[in-house]
Amino acid sequence: MAEQPGTGRREMQENPGRPAMQGQFGQSAPQTPARPHAHKPAEEKKFQMPKTLVFGKWSTDGIRIADLGLAKYINLETKMIPHSFGKMSRGRFKKAEMSIVERLANKVMRSGQGKRKLSGKYIRGRNCTGKKLQTLRIIEKAFEITERQAKENPLQVLIKAIENSAPREDTTRIKRGGVMYTVAVDLAPLKRIDEALKNIALAAFQASFKSKTSAEEGLARELTLAAKGDSSSFAVKRRDEVERIAKASR
Repeated sequence: MAEQPGTGRREMQENPGRPAMQGQFGQSAPQTPARPHAHKPAEEKKFQMPKTLVFGKWSTDGIRIADLGLAKYINLETKMIPHSFGKMSRGRFKKAEMSIVERLANKVMRSGQGKRKLSGKYIRGRNCTGKKLQTLRIIEKAFEITERQAKENPLQVLIKAIENSAPREDTTRIKRGGVMYTVAVDLAPLKRIDEALKNIALAAFQASFKSKTSAEEGLARELTLAAKGDSSSFAVKRRDEVERIAKASR
């Protein structure tokens, strides 16, 4: 059968209820046939790295720092093993970028107070000088004990202990006219954290020196007491002593 001509205006007259597809010059526009099998673009799967836990056990999510003056200098970003291999020791103020757990390890990894007496006593270390892995094992076990005792994330306990044991004032000596004077000075936030970590480490040494108490138990006890602000904490007592001397030197 031959095709019946009926396009354009004639088709409009014969079928007024059916709109005709017209092009730019009154001609019917060609219709593009739909593809029977249109493939949808594949959805991209985003690979999410697992969160790094300190020692593979404790997360830094939800850790709060109440002291805003120290918040900038407490770094909670860490690796599973908090060890930077000395990368932060070559620049000024670089240790502010170091993990707070590694900074605690560096304070524990020392020979004690040295030749000077501290509060009338000699305090010696736990033979951890230069032994970073042994120090990290001590801190890991201390965190486990702290978690059982405080029923809280040991990283949050560490932050509270630093805030409660960080002194705000100290004394320094100046010389005027051949006479030495002791004056009070405000401590920088980085120095406050260093003093707090040093006193916490010395408390662990003091508790385990010539005693059956292990270094892990001594460190865990000091962290728990300092986090509560207990006056029996060695670090809190040192803070009060330093601030009292500084107040008398104003």
